[in-house]
Amino acid sequence: MLNTRGVGKSHENVRKMVVTAMLSGICLFLGLTGLGFVPLPLFKLTILHLPVIIGAIVEGPIVGASIGFIFGLFSIYQNITTPTPMSPFFYNPLVSILPRVLIGVIAYYIYKLIKSKIKNAKVSISIAAICGSLVNTIGVLGTIYLVYFKDYATILMDKGTIANNSLSAVTTALLTVIGTNGVAEAILSAVIVTPIVIAIFKMQKKRI
Repeated sequence: MLNTRGVGKSHENVRKMVVTAMLSGICLFLGLTGLGFVPLPLFKLTILHLPVIIGAIVEGPIVGASIGFIFGLFSIYQNITTPTPMSPFFYNPLVSILPRVLIGVIAYYIYKLIKSKIKNAKVSISIAAICGSLVNTIGVLGTIYLVYFKDYATILMDKGTIANNSLSAVTTALLTVIGTNGVAEAILSAVIVTPIVIAIFKMQKKRI
């Protein structure tokens, strides 16, 4: 007798691997071509983390974490090949990989939690996308702040961002970045991710 349950599970695993490979490829493409950065008058927004959020909401936390891991590895590669003053921080997996893995995990569970409370897929996806994006921003910058405070302060002083390396000055600079780039990226994430995930759910004929 054919084990249909086993066949179904096998098909699901294959689908998850395909989605992981496809979205990881999109993430790498966006990074290598520069299309993953949206220029604004005062700063650039990144959308490299969006495939992580999409994969997590559509296929679950393991897929999201896997894509986030690839994103983190690419971050290390990018900082080695095109170094900036902050690149040495990203050689540390706690900065480059861990927050990117957590994007997918947290985005998925936020989506499931909100959807279970309000039964509105669009709102649930939007909030999950915002949270996932903020995990990326706060996770990366927060880890740099905690692990490399003195070096980070020196870079900010060299750029003229702060006048001294006091705790309050560095903290204010960090919160400013989160409040500008971070919030803008979070809103952009919700705008882009929500219709994409809704479209995927409809193609998969999932209940939304």
